[in-house]
Amino acid sequence: MKLATLRNGRRDGRLVVVSRDLRRVVDATAIAPTLIHALEHWEAVQPDLHALSRALDAGTAPDAFDFDPTQAMAPLPRAPQWLDGSAFLNHSKLMDQAFNKPSPPLVDTVPLMYQGASDDFLGPHDEAPLPTEDDGIDFEGEFGVITGPVPMGVSPEAALGCVRLLVQINDWSLRALGPHEMKTGFGFLQAKPSTAFAPVAVTPDELGDAWRDGRVQMRLQVQWNGERFGEPHGGEMNFHFGQLIAHAARTRRLSAGSIVGSGTVSNAARSAGSACISERRVIEKIDEGETRTGFMQFGDRVRMQAVFEDGRPGPFGVIDQRVVSAKGAV
Repeated sequence: MKLATLRNGRRDGRLVVVSRDLRRVVDATAIAPTLIHALEHWEAVQPDLHALSRALDAGTAPDAFDFDPTQAMAPLPRAPQWLDGSAFLNHSKLMDQAFNKPSPPLVDTVPLMYQGASDDFLGPHDEAPLPTEDDGIDFEGEFGVITGPVPMGVSPEAALGCVRLLVQINDWSLRALGPHEMKTGFGFLQAKPSTAFAPVAVTPDELGDAWRDGRVQMRLQVQWNGERFGEPHGGEMNFHFGQLIAHAARTRRLSAGSIVGSGTVSNAARSAGSACISERRVIEKIDEGETRTGFMQFGDRVRMQAVFEDGRPGPFGVIDQRVVSAKGAV
């Protein structure tokens, strides 16, 4: 089942079911007005949403209409919790080199995670308004999960059973602000502006064998201003999503609608490229002795799309965003 949220003038938008080919949608508000409502009442509404999804794919759903991803908000325009991990140790170790700091203790056995702002997510085609180019504007391609309610102390295996939906993410970062915030010991705030999401959230069965071992076994193709930047594979997560959820819920329960991110998708093989600029810059310094790639400028675009192993487009749709000056944004 594929779900999306369309604009209707309200903060949480309106819930629609999306066809398997991402071409058609049907309004689902008679079942659940919003996605957060659906997640909070999942056991009650899931059968009817699945039935509507089957009808849409069969061409029998009444009042279906064409899907326009530019009208999509983030699947959850705001959420009770946004927790972003760093599950690809290749990336986290490269970032330690970038910030000239030692790796945290137990980095190989305890996931890194920060708590981000979740009140104002961006849609897949929304412009990304930011204060200044001097802040080191960077994109970060990730995968994520949206959970149902998660009990405190859940095991990693049981935590996977709490996954309701899978999502694709662009976690915007401002690299010039990160070092100071990390040194304070209080974590990221200004360095992490509003996160963006691909238009469609999917139930794990939509991925088939590409949802395996608690990981999205797909490549994330990233383009910057139309040029190939990388296509790292999600299967190289050192910590799977069950482990990330269990880490977040070790001392508290999580509400339905909590979003847990993988962190930047990153592969050890240089040929895979990167899903963020900062990682490429570190690799350039390591391999070539100097950094050649700058950060984003106003007017730049980033495009991200997950693809299956055989090259078929993934079920999440496309993130395609332009960076603009916040001074000129409405």
